[in-house]
Amino acid sequence: MILRLSVVNHDKHNNLPDSCLPLPFKSFSLHTNPVRKFTLGAKERMKSRKKIQALFAAGRSINFSPFRVIYQIRNDEGSLQLGVAVSTRQFKKAVDRNRIKRLIREAYRLQKNELNDLLISRNKGLDLFVIYSGKTLPEYSFVFEKTGDILQKLSKEIHVAD
Repeated sequence: MILRLSVVNHDKHNNLPDSCLPLPFKSFSLHTNPVRKFTLGAKERMKSRKKIQALFAAGRSINFSPFRVIYQIRNDEGSLQLGVAVSTRQFKKAVDRNRIKRLIREAYRLQKNELNDLLISRNKGLDLFVIYSGKTLPEYSFVFEKTGDILQKLSKEIHVAD
């Protein structure tokens, strides 16, 4: 099957229905509506300094070596928000710190849907901050596994909170 795509900027084709257009000008969508959303948008990232300070002051902590997780379950129906940090003392180069943060965010993005569905069903919100304190640059498979463990533990905590 050959798929032809073309950009139409011709005035004579702008107001015609698709059935009247020649094949290269027919519009179609390559996007399908996914059942689950595997995104990590701006509203799902914790950026506010006040919110981060409040989380550190009132949140609970779990250690999953080499990760430390600080979280707070909210009773209002809100979103699931994530913040990530890497120790500057352990990783002097910003490239390494940014890579670790990217790995953590990617592993979280792919596994967060089950936790998000649970929060929505219980009308709760969750603020989550993950700190990586290891001494070596981790592999993605290790980060993915640990992130899954963290999210499972948080799911259990939400079940217990009810």
